[in-house]
Amino acid sequence: MAQFPFKGDTTPTIFEKSVVGRIGTRVPDPDVDTRPLDELIPTRHLRADSEAPKLPEVPENEVVRHYTELSLKNHHVDRALYPLGSCTMKYNPKVNEAAARLPGIAGLHPFTPQAQAQGALELMFELAELLKEVAGMDEVTLQPAAGAQGEMTGVLIMRAYHRARGDVHRTKVLFPDSAHGTNPATAAMAGFEAVEFGSGPDGRVDLEALKAALDENCAGMMLTNPNTLGKFESEIEEISRLVHEAGGLMYMDGANLNALMGVTRPGDMGYDIVHFNLHKTFSTPHGGGGPGAGPVGVKAHLAAYLPTPKVVCRDNGTYALDWDRPDSIGKIHGFYGNFGVLVRAYVYGRMLGREGIRATAEAAVLNNAYLSALVSDQYPLPYGRGMHESVFSPVDLKKRTGVKTMDIAKRLLDYGFHAPTIYFPLNVPEALMVEPTETETKDELERFAEALLSIAREAETDPDLVTTAPHDVPLRRLDEGRAGRELDLRWEG
Repeated sequence: MAQFPFKGDTTPTIFEKSVVGRIGTRVPDPDVDTRPLDELIPTRHLRADSEAPKLPEVPENEVVRHYTELSLKNHHVDRALYPLGSCTMKYNPKVNEAAARLPGIAGLHPFTPQAQAQGALELMFELAELLKEVAGMDEVTLQPAAGAQGEMTGVLIMRAYHRARGDVHRTKVLFPDSAHGTNPATAAMAGFEAVEFGSGPDGRVDLEALKAALDENCAGMMLTNPNTLGKFESEIEEISRLVHEAGGLMYMDGANLNALMGVTRPGDMGYDIVHFNLHKTFSTPHGGGGPGAGPVGVKAHLAAYLPTPKVVCRDNGTYALDWDRPDSIGKIHGFYGNFGVLVRAYVYGRMLGREGIRATAEAAVLNNAYLSALVSDQYPLPYGRGMHESVFSPVDLKKRTGVKTMDIAKRLLDYGFHAPTIYFPLNVPEALMVEPTETETKDELERFAEALLSIAREAETDPDLVTTAPHDVPLRRLDEGRAGRELDLRWEG
């Protein structure tokens, strides 16, 4: 039997388990038209070759065992703490999944007439109302399929607003040097010039650097709050005033809303646009490429530019899709958003309620404060403790022992934890970015802290143990450069 092509793991692929003639499921004889495919489907839509797809032939129990085994080789939030700073991998309550699987929800076709889909439309309308309240916005679209697409939607709204006013000279979007990489990428994709300016010594926006970057060509500013270092932008009202006086709009990357929701609102800070990462803040699954959801909220002066259609409540109490939006940026996703994800977020928000949403943010901040206090003696915080996440810099440990942040991250895998975000943000040397979220217990935080402290001790006494980690996982260190150059994504028997 051929082996899995990575050292340290001999798990056969599902194709290698295949035996010709084995059957997993039997289906009854068809009761529909069984004419040859070329009589039912135009030839141009059929496979170019006449062979059947090369699918594995494996009985059902072996399929279940195979994928169960593979799932145990991977780390996920149902197994242990997933401290991926800035990505907020919180536990996903199973009640959310149960609701999304209800037959009337899971089986609802997107082309269902509106009169027969009133429940779904009402759910989406109420979710938008909930998000409006959380963010202090006037209108919300649920259409974007991810946070990055939410960013694109927000920046396209910014562009539409300026064009409608004839301000075509506004070609620059500003962002600090600690911003998520998607911010400048989104601005550039929308046709703007992405302009970076430096942070101050405390990791927050440097007001003087901002003033120097502002001019009559400013279309807006993209600013996460708390920022990527976990620091709350305490001068946010002044920042908003400066940008608005220059004629720009304030855009909030909602990546870190988990630290603020229920406590304070972006709309009250001067933001005009905000996107929500429901997979972060409202505990829907991370999409792994999709499906996800990245709703966008705007203030009233930008509402006309939201994508079509928008879910509205009519005067008679029924719900409908509003397509009559002549100034809209258009449709940015198929149908009306990823409904199954929106259902999960709706359940989560309704389950928490107003007090629970605030308690969630408070617990996220408390958990990070406790974890930071446990490990900061060995893992310094160059910009101090953040709110919901902190960025450690074990640069002195590296100088003494040669153990890098990458090594620490790899060694954490041996302790049963997923690695934190590393080497980001770029303005922190040897950055180790940790976010515990509110869903972890004190015991789990202490277990993770002890793992970090144990690795620091190992670095001092046996650095080779750390620099050659991981040791107790299915796959050891891969040649990452080769893996990037020689992607192996398809089985060829």
